[in-house]
Amino acid sequence: MTQSIINTEIKPFSATAYHKGDFVSVTEQDLLGKWSVVFFYPADFTFVCPTELGDMADHYEKLQSMGVEVYSVSTDTHFTHKAWHDSSDTIGKINYPMIGDPTGVISRNFGVMIEEEGLALRGTFVINPEGQIKVAEIHDLGIGRSASELVRKIQAAQYVATHDGEVCPAAWQPGEETLAPSLDLVGKI
Repeated sequence: MTQSIINTEIKPFSATAYHKGDFVSVTEQDLLGKWSVVFFYPADFTFVCPTELGDMADHYEKLQSMGVEVYSVSTDTHFTHKAWHDSSDTIGKINYPMIGDPTGVISRNFGVMIEEEGLALRGTFVINPEGQIKVAEIHDLGIGRSASELVRKIQAAQYVATHDGEVCPAAWQPGEETLAPSLDLVGKI
């Protein structure tokens, strides 16, 4: 049995990312002060990965309007990220930082490293401005993720963070009713 990563603080890391035509340094400090998504995937130049990264790119403007930065991470290098960005129309539309994690430090920090393969599982982590993990989702390699569902989860996390005493029920969408847990609700839902 493993301990939950929910509500833990992100661990220190230092890495290089490919971002908008440049190589940039990224540390855990860059994730503080805003909502962040750390989006792990197994490898560049593969099959399911470009569909997920492209889907995230299609939702990036919406996430930015919500005050969220996205960081994709694989155990490839930042050089490989640039080569993939330059050679694929799908990956070429990415405007969020693509972090290289060739040592696996970040993947291990988030508990998604497949040690015997040197690859990361498909892990998605939503981090609040204080650096605490509020959403953690890990998929097997063959199961792709949905950025639109991620947007909904972030909207719920942001709502709960700013509305003390309220919680979001299943499939909640912005503008819908929330719940205020109390003894009066027990057995009534």
